[in-house]
Amino acid sequence: MISVRLSEEEYVTLRRLCSETGARSISHLTRDAVQTLLRGANGDALLGTHMDELRTQIQELHKKIEQLTADMSSHKAETKNLWQLRNSYVVRREP
Repeated sequence: MISVRLSEEEYVTLRRLCSETGARSISHLTRDAVQTLLRGANGDALLGTHMDELRTQIQELHKKIEQLTADMSSHKAETKNLWQLRNSYVVRREP
């Protein structure tokens, strides 16, 4: 059980809010409000976890892209060397 001290103005405001929202009582309204806050706090934590996972995945993808780029550059250089070697061989064989 939780006990909370309210000013008269706060109490009147809660009573009015109960009427406006259709809450059965101040306790019911307060319980709903606390549950909403807790869900929001858990939701923020869950969102933070998902964001961390996404950051990690993006970093891994970035590393793979860099590796693929390096591999492509290496293969391009190797292909160029092979073509140069082939062309020099063809030039020597021509009469």
